[in-house]
Amino acid sequence: MNRRAPLPVLIRRIAWLVAACGMLPPAAAAGAGDWALAGRQGIIRLVIVPTAQAGDRAAYERQIETLCAGQETCFVNFFTNSTGAAVQVPLPEAISNEPTALLRRSAKQGVDGFRWSCRMKKPVADCF
Repeated sequence: MNRRAPLPVLIRRIAWLVAACGMLPPAAAAGAGDWALAGRQGIIRLVIVPTAQAGDRAAYERQIETLCAGQETCFVNFFTNSTGAAVQVPLPEAISNEPTALLRRSAKQGVDGFRWSCRMKKPVADCF
């Protein structure tokens, strides 16, 4: 007897394997005001921030609420893409040279930290 899983089950399994391997496809072209998930590298999500909102902490908080909803652990690296480079993972140098912030939230480690990139010139002592 040939037993096969129903197609939706197979699709979910394949999607889980792709996500677990960190091989999510790059985000589709996003509009100027959109925050785009470029992909993942392991457990770290890579998000492209609209240049106009790059320094707006409240805008990050709104995105973090969506990205990390219901998760005790959430790692996100934020970048701008002022050159309009093609979004892919690993990020091209034009994008990886434009970090804006990062989020490290880990219930296991007791960490919940948001840090600005030093290139953003925010009045904070703990930038990266």
